[in-house]
Amino acid sequence: MTKILSWLIVIIAAALAVLGGSVISAQDKPQDKYTLKVPNGPAFSDFRGYEGWQTVTVSQTEAANVIRVILANPVMIKAFRAGIPGNGKPFPDGSKIAKILWTPKKVTDAPFSASTPDTMVDTLKAVEFIEKDSKRFPDTHGWGYAEFAYDAASDTFKPAVSDAKCGAKCHELAAAKDYIFNAYARR
Repeated sequence: MTKILSWLIVIIAAALAVLGGSVISAQDKPQDKYTLKVPNGPAFSDFRGYEGWQTVTVSQTEAANVIRVILANPVMIKAFRAGIPGNGKPFPDGSKIAKILWTPKKVTDAPFSASTPDTMVDTLKAVEFIEKDSKRFPDTHGWGYAEFAYDAASDTFKPAVSDAKCGAKCHELAAAKDYIFNAYARR
């Protein structure tokens, strides 16, 4: 009986060591942002590679204290270059926008800002995604919306909205431009 009890203790100790190690290594692993999804909406993984997309424009919202860089995937860039939405045509399905939001900071040590501080990006705040898929998002004019807040302390993202319709109400103001506010700036 003592031998069985000894072996049982050894087996339990080994199992706890393995489980404990798994928990510790899981905590040390960086977050895989591509596993995140907004309910009924776009997933982070739908926008894989957005960091390399072409810039459409930049905006600054002082009330929200953010600077946004608006990027578009090749499908949407091609549509912009074809004159959409100014030509009255809608963006094609597959069009995607990524907005990267940062808090601004004043920079005074650059030579171009000696007399007036320049504003540059500082801390990542969130990413917002917009995707055109008429079949998937018929209730919001074919557009799905997602926002993921960034937490700098933990270097993680989390969904910041409850579903894909979150941006639809705001974008109603841009209905004449197929629900997209930003124009493709002349280069």
